[in-house]
Amino acid sequence: MNLDELTDVSYEIDNGLAWITIDRPERYNAFRGRTIDELIRCFKSAWADKGVGVVALTGAGDKAFCAGGDQKQRAETGDYGQTETGLFEVETLHRVIRDIPKPVIAAVNGVAIGGGHVLHVLCDLTIAAEHARFGQAGPRVGSFDAGFGSAYLARIIGEKRAREIWYLCRQYDAATMQAWGLVNAVVPKAELRGEVRRWADEMLSKSPTALGVLKHSFNADSESIAGIGTMSFDTLGLFVGSDEAKEGVKAFNEKRPPDFAPYR
Repeated sequence: MNLDELTDVSYEIDNGLAWITIDRPERYNAFRGRTIDELIRCFKSAWADKGVGVVALTGAGDKAFCAGGDQKQRAETGDYGQTETGLFEVETLHRVIRDIPKPVIAAVNGVAIGGGHVLHVLCDLTIAAEHARFGQAGPRVGSFDAGFGSAYLARIIGEKRAREIWYLCRQYDAATMQAWGLVNAVVPKAELRGEVRRWADEMLSKSPTALGVLKHSFNADSESIAGIGTMSFDTLGLFVGSDEAKEGVKAFNEKRPPDFAPYR
């Protein structure tokens, strides 16, 4: 896949800062298989480009950063659609965000829910617009991320709050997430890109080798979560075909509360 073949994601470079934008606003920037493929391609392009020192991940429009996996796609085909390799490579995307030896800023311009919330958690820094909303949806729609999305989240904000986010599937405002340590800065939505630019410029003035080594040093302490994550996605692959998981997807698309009582 070449960058000129992108359909779900846009990619631009601006004075050392690479902007990777999930461009599916009609689906609240929810990702399907192709979206994941394109995100991986863009992150690897930024990795290889010596002119890029910082990467920003965001969503198109001002309603959503990313609403996670595309549940409409999942209802239509039973999966997240076709991919380049035949595999749904969200684990690979998680690894690339962690492994790229350049700081990655999540520019949260709206809702960051479910798998979209996991993406911002994985980024090195998060700058959010005041109207942004954060939360998990997995247990509500018959899904979960029992790897970086939960265990690494707990490293950042603590066990009690991480469990609250996952068990209750509430939504939280940007100010709360900043108070909990999950967001670095909160700005009016009109100032989001400018604030990201300012943070990026500060980092672009620093030694790229030092930043890369520091990033991998920070990651080393939580690297064992990758193994747990692989086991989690293996389990998820089995779970999504169950009646219990299908009830979550069906209820989401029918805009009604799911009935999980029969599965207790």
